[in-house]
Amino acid sequence: MPAPTSLRLDEALELSRTGDVWVFRGRSVADRAIQLTTNSPVNHVGMAVVLEDMPPLMWHAELGRSLPDVWSGGHQRGVQLHDMRQAVLVWGARYGQRAWLRQLSRPVTREMEDAVLRTIARLDGTPFPSSATLAGRWLRGRIPDLRRASGGRAAHRAAGDPGLETAYCAEVVALTYEAMGLLPGGRRPNWYDPGSFWSGDDLELTGGAELGEEIAVEIPAAAG
Repeated sequence: MPAPTSLRLDEALELSRTGDVWVFRGRSVADRAIQLTTNSPVNHVGMAVVLEDMPPLMWHAELGRSLPDVWSGGHQRGVQLHDMRQAVLVWGARYGQRAWLRQLSRPVTREMEDAVLRTIARLDGTPFPSSATLAGRWLRGRIPDLRRASGGRAAHRAAGDPGLETAYCAEVVALTYEAMGLLPGGRRPNWYDPGSFWSGDDLELTGGAELGEEIAVEIPAAAG
């Protein structure tokens, strides 16, 4: 059967599995600034984390601190793990964002889940970069890195992070995908932007994995 083109929020939550991505697009000045500075049609991306009997979770990075972080138990800015339903409601009903779900075609193994948890333990709480540095950070990520010839050590120092002082949403998803074996190593995390995970880009996953077309998610007007 063909994939649906739209789903209600609760249907999308039921469908989400670890590795699926959620992309968001807003119309505020801040949203447009992120889209402009990263040359992207969307301004936010998060990854689904769905493990055993836990509710679906959203792994992403944001400036806000309105929701408790599931990993740390507190409220914090930057890289966060949230209840997915509450996170989507915040981004949709409160921030005025449109949301789409893209499903990962490849089944996630136990080893891949373990890699996700290790990445969460490593990155959770990493601060979000300031708006003033976001554009320059993305541009620097697109400059060819001659050190890749030495096996990508520069990129892996960032991924192993004592040196990753800040992280934005696309970097978090890319680093997690790399840890899961879905993205090849060697690229610096700041090469990626939210639009890298939009179907209009040419993101190539490894092992025959693919992300499906966007499924629009209908978000209730108010949290409930």
